[in-house]
Amino acid sequence: MSQPTAKTATYELAKASTGVDGLDLILEGGLARDRLHLVEGNPGTGKTTMALQFLLAGARAGEPGIYISLAETEQELREGARSHGWTIDGRLEIFELVPPESVLDPDQHQSLLYSSDLELGETVRRIFDAIERIKPKRVVIDSLSEIRLLAQSSLRYRRQILALKHYFARHASTVIMLDDLTAETLDRAVHSIAHSVIHLDQLAPIYGGERRRLRVSKCRGQSFRNGYHDFTIVHDGVTVFPRLIAAEQRKGFTGQPLPSGIRELDALLGGGVTSGSSTLVMGPAGTGKSLLVLQHIRAAVARGERAALFVFDEELGLLFERSRQLGIDLAAMQNSGNLRVQQMDATELSPGEFAHQVTTYVEREKVRTVAIDSLNGYQAAMPEEQFLILHLHELLQYLNRLGAATFLTIAQHGMVGEMRQTIDLTYLADTVILLRYFEAMGRVRRAISVIKKRMGSHEDTIRELRIGNGGMVVGPPLHEFQGVLRGVPTYLGTQEPVVGKVIS
Repeated sequence: MSQPTAKTATYELAKASTGVDGLDLILEGGLARDRLHLVEGNPGTGKTTMALQFLLAGARAGEPGIYISLAETEQELREGARSHGWTIDGRLEIFELVPPESVLDPDQHQSLLYSSDLELGETVRRIFDAIERIKPKRVVIDSLSEIRLLAQSSLRYRRQILALKHYFARHASTVIMLDDLTAETLDRAVHSIAHSVIHLDQLAPIYGGERRRLRVSKCRGQSFRNGYHDFTIVHDGVTVFPRLIAAEQRKGFTGQPLPSGIRELDALLGGGVTSGSSTLVMGPAGTGKSLLVLQHIRAAVARGERAALFVFDEELGLLFERSRQLGIDLAAMQNSGNLRVQQMDATELSPGEFAHQVTTYVEREKVRTVAIDSLNGYQAAMPEEQFLILHLHELLQYLNRLGAATFLTIAQHGMVGEMRQTIDLTYLADTVILLRYFEAMGRVRRAISVIKKRMGSHEDTIRELRIGNGGMVVGPPLHEFQGVLRGVPTYLGTQEPVVGKVIS
C-alpha cells in the first residue's frame, strides 16, 4: 500500500515593482526582492531610463534608493531625468563614483605605477561606504563595463560580482546592474550569478523610426512571459507592450449574428457575421472594401455598441468626408463616444504597440467591433511576412476570445483576371468576403461573394455590388453570368442584370 504524498508548500519570492508599464506583467509582479538583477543592452536601448524608473517607483513606496554611476556624471543623470519630467530628490540619491574634479586633480594620479588592483579595490570600498551611509532598499550600478575593465581578468571580475551580490544580500537590497555590452569580448559571468537577466535590443529598419524590444532570458524561482516584447521610450519613460498570449483568455461567449443593415448583404452572409469571429474583406483597390467595413461599424453603433477603426492607409479628413458623402457620418459616431478612430503611422509603430492599443480598447472600453484598414499598411510596420502572420494569428484569436468582431481589409494586386496579395490570410479569418471587378454590357461592374464562413452557412452565389451617393447597394444573385470571378464573364441570359438604374 502506497503512502500518501504530502503536499508541497509553495513559496513565492516577494516582488519589487519595476515602475515600468508592462514589465511587471511580464515578470508576474516585478523583480524578486533582495536579489541581484542584470539589465543589458547596447548604448541607447533604454537601460538608464528603466533603472531610474525602478528607483523612482521605490521612492514613491518609501524605499530609499541609490544610483551608483561609474560612467555618467550626476548632472547628466539629473538632466536625463528632467527630460522625462522626473525630479530626483528625497529618498533617491545619485552617487557619482568618479567625480570630474578628482579626475583633474593631479594628487589623485599615481605618477610611477598605474595599478588596477588598487583602483578596483578603491572603487568597491567607496560603493560599500555609500551603501553603509544610505542603507538603500534599491540599488542601481551603472555600469558593469567599468568594473570589467578594472578587473582585467574574467576570474577577478566574477569574484568581484559575487562579493557584491553577497554584500547586498546581507543588506536586504534589490540591485540592478547595467551592462552596455561594449567590451571587446563578451563575458557572460554575471548571467550565471544574477537572479534575472533582461536583454534590451534596438533595431534600425531601412526606413522609419527605430524599434526597441526586450526579452527576459532568465528569472530564477518564478515564471515569466518569455519571448520578445516591444517597448518604446517616450516622455513618461519606458513603456513595454507584453506579447499577446491568446490562450490566457478563457472568457466564454455566445456567437450572435451581427446584421449589417443591408438585407441582401446579410442574406449573402447567412444572417450576418458572428460576434467573436474575424472577417477578411479582400479585393482590388476601389471595390468597396472600406465601405463594407464602415457599414458594419455603422450597424454596430446603431445597436448601441462601441467600435474602433484603425486606419493605416487613408488620411482621416479625407476618410470622414468621403464616408459622409456615402451616408455614413463617422464624425457624429466619434463625437457620441461610440466610435474610436485612430490614424496609424506604420513607419513609427511596432506590432506590439499596435496590438496593445487594440486590446486596450476591447478590454477597457468594451469595444465589440474592431476594424483594421488595411493589412497592406499594417504589413509595412512588420515587413517579415512569416512573423506578421503569426502575430495576426495571436491577435485575432485574442480578440475572438473576448467576443469582439474583427474586420480586416487587404488590397489585391490587379484589376481583372488573376488577383494576388502580398500575404495570404484567408486561412486565419473565420469569414472571407471577396470583392471583384468584372466587365459586362460595356461597363466595369463590381461583384461580391462569400467564399468562406466557419460559423454557420452562407450563400454560394455571386451578387452585383454598386456604390453611389446612397452608399452600398447589393443586388440579386448573378445567375445568368458565367466567369464573373475571372473578370470577363460570359452572359447566358436574355436581359441585362442590373441593380436598378446606373448610379452615378
